[in-house]
Amino acid sequence: MTKPRSYSNDAVFAAFPLGGIGTGTISLGARGDLRDFEIFNHPGKGCKLPFSFFAIRCERENGVDARVLEAKINPDFNQGRGYHPNRVAGLPHFAGSRLEAAYPLASVFFEDSSFPLEVSLRAFNPFIPLNADDSGIPAILFRYTVRNPGGTSAGVTVAATMPNINGFKGFDCFDNYNVEKGCFNVLRKEGGFSGIFMDGGGVPKTSLRYANNAILTAERDVSAKVEWRKTGWWDGFYDFWGDFRNSGRLRDSIEGRQDNRIAPAAGAVIGSLAVHKDIAPGTEETFEFVLSWYVPNRVKGWPPYGDDEKEPVIKNYYAVSFADSWAAGAYLLSELNRLEDGSGLFSASVYSSTLPEPVIDAAMSNISALRSTTCFRIEDGTFVAWEGSHEQAGSCKGTCTHVWDYAQTAAFLFPELEKTARENEFLRETGETGKMDFRTDRVFGRSEWDMLAAADGQLGTIVRAYREWSLTGDNGFLKKLWPKIKLALDYVRIEWDKDGDELLEGRQHNTYDIEFYGVNPLTGILYLAALAAMEKMARVMGEEELAVQYQKRRELSAKRLDEAAWNGEYYIQPGDDTDGHPYQFGKGCLSDQILGQTLAYLTGLGPMLPRDHLKSAALSVFKYNFKNGSQRGPCLQRLYVADDESGLVLCSWPRGGKPKLPFVYADEVWTGVEYQAATDLIYEGLIDEALTIVKTVRARQDGYRRNPWDEVECGFHYARSLASWGLIPALSGARYDPAANTETFDPKICQDDFHCFFSNGKNWGMLHQVRGPDGSLTRKTEILG
Repeated sequence: MTKPRSYSNDAVFAAFPLGGIGTGTISLGARGDLRDFEIFNHPGKGCKLPFSFFAIRCERENGVDARVLEAKINPDFNQGRGYHPNRVAGLPHFAGSRLEAAYPLASVFFEDSSFPLEVSLRAFNPFIPLNADDSGIPAILFRYTVRNPGGTSAGVTVAATMPNINGFKGFDCFDNYNVEKGCFNVLRKEGGFSGIFMDGGGVPKTSLRYANNAILTAERDVSAKVEWRKTGWWDGFYDFWGDFRNSGRLRDSIEGRQDNRIAPAAGAVIGSLAVHKDIAPGTEETFEFVLSWYVPNRVKGWPPYGDDEKEPVIKNYYAVSFADSWAAGAYLLSELNRLEDGSGLFSASVYSSTLPEPVIDAAMSNISALRSTTCFRIEDGTFVAWEGSHEQAGSCKGTCTHVWDYAQTAAFLFPELEKTARENEFLRETGETGKMDFRTDRVFGRSEWDMLAAADGQLGTIVRAYREWSLTGDNGFLKKLWPKIKLALDYVRIEWDKDGDELLEGRQHNTYDIEFYGVNPLTGILYLAALAAMEKMARVMGEEELAVQYQKRRELSAKRLDEAAWNGEYYIQPGDDTDGHPYQFGKGCLSDQILGQTLAYLTGLGPMLPRDHLKSAALSVFKYNFKNGSQRGPCLQRLYVADDESGLVLCSWPRGGKPKLPFVYADEVWTGVEYQAATDLIYEGLIDEALTIVKTVRARQDGYRRNPWDEVECGFHYARSLASWGLIPALSGARYDPAANTETFDPKICQDDFHCFFSNGKNWGMLHQVRGPDGSLTRKTEILG
């Protein structure tokens, strides 16, 4: 059983993203604070909406104690205007807190000996494998549990406060909140729920900035301040806190005259909803709220453009499923038991596995990238994504094939999403020559992206098409794509193997944003995996003769690649003129030399080259590329790892021969590459080496230097980190047979007492293997969903 990692309130970078697939997120900090409101169809690092907080009030015989439900701030007074009142930094806080997370569930435990009650929070957004719709709700459940350890009864109020987000435009130079005029809040009571619905008429419902949001509860005893006072300065804040602190009951504000014109009433329209309960001595009560949002329209393309508001728009998929934020929040509350049970069952299944803790931590924590602004779904349900997220905009458009080659999480948990991406790549982005645009524009009805094809991305996408079939057994999916898949493979001989000798020697654009020239293991082994996948798919399609052709081509290519690129220890880019083209790696030991083999193992295609060579190559990647700071030497590229930390560099030159201008990321450390290398090490039986890498990556994500739920490369929540899920099927040896609808497994560790989560396109659950007293092994597959 893996115990969730814990982060104290001084872990300033620990922020747990809460939100659905394609909905955006709001992050929960280790202090219990809400931050990074990334719900506006673009990233929003540092975006803290004003007066977005929860507060608690306790009244007993000996007095009243009211405070914000956050631990004390970690002071940062190096700012030009102090803390704006809308950050509520001046309210009483708890002395400390502790954040624990077993994805998708986050808990905060508040600590303060001076407060008479014990308070904790559980927050989550539903996440259930094979149910992408219910894992894509734009709403969060917050449940505060309050226990009264004292000897007298306590009257307790918990209040949720949020601003109206309609027409949100950002903040001015004084940190004031800017929205369009015309925002309004209304009190609603319908369907057994009470709350505040926040909307507006200042922008049309087709605008990019149209939005609404809501605070809902199913609790019975509630009060509300539907709209805070808007007479200027901090009047509304004083009015709210006065009601809350003095009586606990919120009432509508009575507007007064505004005489001072220096600080007129800003556009912010704030609302608060309170729940009231009496808690007897020695008992506890829960206070439940849902925060929901609805920002339906996004640019039909990859912003920013010159003027995004003049660009055509397209709806988010969740905006097709829900009419507004109230509908989304009401759905979560109506289906809460089912959604919470399913999410909890998934979480408990993974965390109860006997896999090493760093593996579970890596696989589960990086799910957050799938729910970040990196990924989204458009109105027809198609899954599209950036590579990552900059602070306020997406990073590197187009569901980039050479980055998403690495990602495994969605394929195993939501294959329906990956299938829509493959349909787009083959049916829209693959032309009649077989050239696949590796960044999609045509999904938005725009013209094709004018760029070289990416050799690694195109070949890997062929393997991933087979992966999607092998996890689902969907023959209709494969039949629909099959003509374009064949064209994509044929393109190899048009561009990269013009002489037809089964060695890729042409100009090969790749994930390092440069081109390799000549034979190399990155594209060479990916080509072998693509041929193996083609052979399998041809047989599924009943084209036996073609399958035999692919098999023969693969065998010849493997023989020639091994002869050309094997140096006796690992695979290289052969040739004497390393500097004939800039940005090559030549005699270097490339960490991604085994990427194609990793994908082949994960899709059940087996070894592509002699097994002893593959094991030696994997070991060489660890031996030469896993380094601490003193071993790495100077980094003239982007720096991701500090001198006192270890990591796997992308390439090293243990036998010399480093080019004058090596490829442009060679000295860098990317977590996604670390995970794919670790996955391959597992398949080669090098378990200790694999776990050393994974443990090191997760130790770096400690909440003090980095966010545990955000692995960075070219942007936050970088998609390549989703390679981490491959560690689970690698260690379990799980393999789905779509024809028989059965899951087999062959664990690499803990064989005598092995328990592990599994998933495929039809079901998910637990694998169990136990050795009995007589030495016999008993295996059982437990279907949970």
